[in-house]
Amino acid sequence: RAAWGSMWTHTYILPFLLKNSVPLLFYAPWCGHCKKLEPVWNEVGIEMKNMGSPVKVGKMDATSFSSIASEFGVRGYPTIKLLKGDLAYNYRGPRTKDDIIEFANRVAGPLIRPLPSQHMFEHVQKRHRVLFVYVGGESPLKEKYIEVASELIVYTYFFSASEDVLPEYVTLPELPAVVVIKDGTYFVYDEYEDGDLSSWINRERFQGYLHVDGFTLYELGDTGEMLLPLKYILDYQCHFFPSRLKSIIQEVARDYRDHFHRDFQFGHMDGNDYINSLLMDDLTIPTIVVLNTSNQQYFLPDRHIENTEDMVQFINNILDGTAEAQGGDGLLQRIKRIIYDAKSTVVSVFKSSPLLGCFLFGLPLGVISIMCYGICIADTDGGVDEHEAAKKENSDRELTDEGSEEEQEEEKNGRYTGLSDGELKQKDVMEKKKD
Repeated sequence: RAAWGSMWTHTYILPFLLKNSVPLLFYAPWCGHCKKLEPVWNEVGIEMKNMGSPVKVGKMDATSFSSIASEFGVRGYPTIKLLKGDLAYNYRGPRTKDDIIEFANRVAGPLIRPLPSQHMFEHVQKRHRVLFVYVGGESPLKEKYIEVASELIVYTYFFSASEDVLPEYVTLPELPAVVVIKDGTYFVYDEYEDGDLSSWINRERFQGYLHVDGFTLYELGDTGEMLLPLKYILDYQCHFFPSRLKSIIQEVARDYRDHFHRDFQFGHMDGNDYINSLLMDDLTIPTIVVLNTSNQQYFLPDRHIENTEDMVQFINNILDGTAEAQGGDGLLQRIKRIIYDAKSTVVSVFKSSPLLGCFLFGLPLGVISIMCYGICIADTDGGVDEHEAAKKENSDRELTDEGSEEEQEEEKNGRYTGLSDGELKQKDVMEKKKD
């Protein structure tokens, strides 16, 4: 049965997947996260069908079809991949219906979407906060643009247009060109200043100032840039100060872009729970933190940030190496991370379900305690037995050294052999006197 099942999957299922654009959910029946995602995935399938999309939505039990899951590099559950021809695109975004549908439509469509008119350009510009556009005819730059699009289509859209379709405020020094439109302005790719096109697009696909969450932070980690999140809470007690701090960072992101945008990404993060778990420290809010996503080091200002100049000085201190770095990915930090994660897991289990926590952690501890107690008791009994045996052996050795009573009597009689009767009587009297 196993052989026929494997043959059937490779003969029918695999060719079907490779010929169609299929967002596929790899799951395991025992996985709790998979069960939580299942209703969302069902909504995705219904919505795509109602939209008349040619994209087929499916799911596969990776434990039953382990060979296919292995071919597509599935390492954990749930895993979402969009299969398109010979390529498999991983989905790493939020597990919501709208985000998954957006990902499926983007990846399943053409790599480069043409914008034939100004009306179409304006329509697309309203829908996308970051817009990459290739302008020009056939060229090596276009080939490179297509190659980068096939790699980064999971993150953003790629468009092409003629020069007369672009807004009037966009002026290009030469053609062909790749331009990104965001933050109310535009930036043109320069191979000599910006380096590799893929690295430039991967860096520019974010706005200058972001609202940072866990998924955004994970994507920023792929760019190798530093992240500057502002964590703040807006309430009546501290309304003015956090707003002022936020505006300072926004000013630096806008006015000092040419100085810092290659190394820094600016943004804010609401609350401090996520950053506390990331840095393994309890930080008060509002707090400014610079996180190096390449080595997990982070920097805290040594004084209050009062204005833009203070912020710029803080960033320059990081760049020139005078700011004190904390954290990192060294051996001690890894051990600390293991201890912190274990502690957090235990606390979260007991908070969510105290009875389950007592069962999961109390039962193994009880078994280990009983085993240790049994080992200690066994060692104690063995020690007593060994002591008794040693005592008996010593007693036997003393008895052997001194001899038995008969042997002592014979030895005594032997010493007195050859003495006369008078001498013997005198000897007995002397011994009685001694007694």
